[in-house]
Amino acid sequence: MEQWVSERFELILKGRSSVVASGMRRSATFRKLEKSTREPIDNCARYLLNHSAYLKYDEYLRLGYPIATGVIEGACRYLVKDRMGITGARWGLKGAEAILKLRSLKISGDYNTYWKFYEDNQYYRNYSKLYENLSILKPSS
Repeated sequence: MEQWVSERFELILKGRSSVVASGMRRSATFRKLEKSTREPIDNCARYLLNHSAYLKYDEYLRLGYPIATGVIEGACRYLVKDRMGITGARWGLKGAEAILKLRSLKISGDYNTYWKFYEDNQYYRNYSKLYENLSILKPSS
């Protein structure tokens, strides 16, 4: 069974999800499975066929795109939906983007490093020219 699953998984990664779906249905028909046993097979096959336009993993992998998993989708839901979906909240594009950036920094544990970087850059942009010549701050003798 493990080998069968691995072979189908490889076909899906090669962009052949519709071949896998039709094979699953053919196998269920050939084995004369009862409706209740066959239902999850048909559901999976239907999913593969309905989403085949999005299951072009061969192209995505060739282009170096990441392939989403439940873990990634869960992280996105945690990062985005749980914050942006608060009842009564209204977000403009700039505000939502700013909040999501800060939230991702906090969640990743990189907030303190980022804030130090931000402060250093603010100093450089806004004040470094003012304090280039520190001799002006020394009292004259």
